[in-house]
Parts: sequence; structure tokens; C-alpha cells
Amino acid sequence: MQILHAPSSPYLSLLTSKSRPKAGLLSPENHLPLSNVNCSLRPQRIESSTWVSNKRSVFSSVTTKAASVEAGASALSTGMAESDVLKALSQIIDPDFGTDIVSCGFVKDLHINEASGEVSFRLELTTPACPIKDMFEQKANEVVAVLPWVKNVHVTMSAQPARPIFSEQLPAGLQKISNIVAVSSCKGGVGKSTVAVNLAYTLVGMGARVGIFDADVYGPSLPTMVSPENRLLEMNPEKGTIIPTEYLGVKLVSFGFAGQGRAIMRGPMVSGVINQLLTTTEWGELDYLIVDMPPGTGDIQLTLCQVVPLTAAVIVTTPQKLAFIDVAKGVRMFSKLKVPCVAVVENMSHFDADGKRYYPFGRGSGSQVVQQFGIPHLFDLPIRPTLSASGDSGMPEVAADPQGEVAKTFQNLGVCVVQQCAKIRQQVSTAVTYDKSIKAIRVKVPDSDEEFLLHPATVRRNDRSAQSVDEWTGEQKLQYTDVPEDIEPEDIRPMGNYAVSITWPDGFSQIAPYDQLQMIERLVDVPKPTPTPA
Repeated sequence: MQILHAPSSPYLSLLTSKSRPKAGLLSPENHLPLSNVNCSLRPQRIESSTWVSNKRSVFSSVTTKAASVEAGASALSTGMAESDVLKALSQIIDPDFGTDIVSCGFVKDLHINEASGEVSFRLELTTPACPIKDMFEQKANEVVAVLPWVKNVHVTMSAQPARPIFSEQLPAGLQKISNIVAVSSCKGGVGKSTVAVNLAYTLVGMGARVGIFDADVYGPSLPTMVSPENRLLEMNPEKGTIIPTEYLGVKLVSFGFAGQGRAIMRGPMVSGVINQLLTTTEWGELDYLIVDMPPGTGDIQLTLCQVVPLTAAVIVTTPQKLAFIDVAKGVRMFSKLKVPCVAVVENMSHFDADGKRYYPFGRGSGSQVVQQFGIPHLFDLPIRPTLSASGDSGMPEVAADPQGEVAKTFQNLGVCVVQQCAKIRQQVSTAVTYDKSIKAIRVKVPDSDEEFLLHPATVRRNDRSAQSVDEWTGEQKLQYTDVPEDIEPEDIRPMGNYAVSITWPDGFSQIAPYDQLQMIERLVDVPKPTPTPA
């Protein structure tokens, strides 16, 4: 839904080359004139054998040209068929991206046999947990099947390989994880671990590959809430890495599975343990890693936000005013760290009895978070004995009762997380790009409707790293004349949700935060596009 970015489909270039008619392919001058054939077939005082030879030569020429025309027409027909199929598929709009699935690059492996009317292709979505993948498959079948020459349509569904937006500077264990989602409350006892665990198993039910990282060293909850057969983490002796345990298809890592129980140690030591557990684990390919954050906004939270590129956060609260105060601190922390909060879950919001709904802890804490901080989605979880009991039994509620009311709420939360993560990845992947035709850097910061242009040399001259500015004196080491006016970036890649890495021709890699790019002098006189060579 996801796509990290939304490039043009490779079939558009294929269509351009195959469907464009060759000049004069079917023009009158390319038809062999009948008079020429007749004239060449009139032997005048020529030996029979010679005449036969010439006759064969002429017929060979006719056949060759006819075959050439037929082949050209066939190629043209194939190209037109591909054009028909792609045009039909472009009617299907991805509701998250607001773009058709052809432009999103979802259409892969298009094969057409026009003679038999067979069409086959693959739709590669951004995540296997796409909540509307069945709709995509059904619509794709319908729009292609109505083409007059199509007799049979074969659609297969797949998902892009799991990978982060920016993986080069990540530890090896994290380089195949697409999305890392923090579940946080900044207050203990509100049901944060319950939400984290049930969200993870909901995403697995939607078809995703999921892991849970229990980041609470002082009071790990995961060993109580799930019941894996192997309750101890193992070490790979050759690689020195941690092998996670697993339960019902979810990979699990917790300090509680390290044979240590609960930790008694100071903050810096805890941060080191968290770092080691998270970054040296062999997570493999995951679509979503759910991080069960500990309460507070201290060392552990900051360490997690700095070590891994969090895609998004889900905030858990309860109806009390005190819970709102603590949650607000957490939302502000994520805001400063450029981690979007995509949903609020208000736990223990109400219960039903005697045909009435009761709110024992009051109302409005969750909606207050949504209104004050602009978080788009609010989900209510009722006071339910089974939900509490499932947390103590080792069987998540959504796995124990997948059709129940609680499971439906988590299903809606899972759809929200999938859709919002897809949007965030697309926004980040296209936030900063280089437009070679006008030799300018285009910037559209996520959650902003404004797009502006920057001159590459201006961006390079505004680097604030130690290589360009003396950290002690503030003296500018990079001089204006050191940067050529016609410099162009070689590569621009996102770094989490807050910055991009720009590689320049001299090999220098510049980290450019969005906040800094917004402060740089902008291009007013936009240069005219440079025509690209044919």
C-alpha cells in the first residue's frame, strides 16, 4: 500500500517502446506494387533454370517483406494489447496513495497471449497485510476481463520484500524490517502491553510477518502474556547473535526470556542491554516489529528512538485525567523525535450491563489527545474480564476469540496501522528528490502541503557537520567558493522520518534534516527544464 515510494510502472516504459507505431509501417509505399511482381515474372529469352532461380528470388523477396509487415503488425498489436490492459488497470485507485495501481508500480510480470486471449500479471503490494488486497484482486480481474479480446485472466498477489526505507546505516539484524512501530503510554498500568501483543497477533492474522520486542527491562510483560514452547533466548555461537523465540507465528524477544527475570541495574546499563537485545537479534524479514515501550520518557525511550528508525507510534491511555497528562508528555517526545503518532487507544473506557453503557473512569481522555495533538484515529477498548484474563493465561485475546468484539476493535487498529505506515513511507520516500530537468532539489516535507525548490549548491554550502563547521568555535570551514555552482547530488536517500542523506560527487555524505532544509534560501526564479536527449 504500500510503497515506500510510488515509481512509475516498468510496463509504462515497455508500453512506450512497443506500442508506438513505426513510421510508415503500414504506409502504401511499403506494400509491394503488383506491377513490379508481374514484370519480374516475364522471362524474355532466359534459360529455364535461370528463370526459376529469379522466380524464387522474387517470391522470397515478396515473402520476406510480407513477413516483415506481419511481424511489425504483430508487434504493434501486442503493444496495443498491453496498452489496453494497463489502461484498464489504471482505473483502480489505491485509496491510501490516491494514485492508480499502474503509476504506483504494483503491476508486475505482465504476459499476454492475444491469440488465445490469455492475460496474466502479478500485483506486488507494499505489504502482505494490505487490508484491501482482495478488492484489488477482484477489481483487476473485472476490469481486464471486460476487454473484448480477453478470454481468461490470471492474477497473482504478492508483496514487496521487507526492507526499511534507509537500511545502510542500520545494524545487520534490523536491515530487513520494513516498519518499526512503538506502542507507548508513558504511564504504567494502562494496558500498553495488552495492546502491543494483540496488535502484533492481529497483523499476523492479516498476513504480515511480525515480531515483538519487549523493551521493559525492569518489568517485562511478554513472558506472562504469551506461552512459547521455548522460553529462553538462544545465542548463535558463530555469529554472536540472538535467536528469538516464537509463538503462534510471532518472533519474540524480551529480557524476561533471557533467564534473568527482572533487572536491577542503573539507567545506562539498561540502555546497553536494550541496545544489545534489539540490534543483535536475528529478526530476519519482518513487515512489522512492534516495540512494547516501557513507561516514561527517559534514557530507554531516547535510546530506542535513536538506535532504530521508528516508523510510527501508537499511544495507549485510559479515561482518567492523570493518564492524559502523562500521555501528553509521550506525544511531545515523539513529536520532537519526528516519530508520527498514528492512533490513540483508550483502554478500559466502558462496560455494558443491564442494557446500559457505563463509564466508570469518566470520558474524554482519548478524544482530548486526538483533538489537542491532531492524531487522526481513536479506538476504544471496553473493560472485559476475558481481555484481562488472556493477558495472564499466555493466550492473546485476538487469538483466543478471533470473532469477538475485542478482536474487531484490534482488526480496525491493525488496518489503521498498516494504512498509516504505508502513507508515511511514501511521504518520506518522496519528501526530497532531485529534478534533473531543472537542476533543482524538490522538497515536500511529510505532513505539509507546501513544495519548494532549493539550489543544490546552496544545500551543500549549508552543511552544518563537523567537516564544514568547527564545532568548538563555530567558524565556517567550508568556504563559498569550495562548492561549484553547477554541483549536482549523486544520490538522495531518506533517513528515518526526519532527514535525508545526500551524496555529492566528491564522496561527501551530507545529513540534511527537514527542519534545516525549510530554513535554507529557496529558489524563486525556477530554471527552464533542460531537454533530455532522445
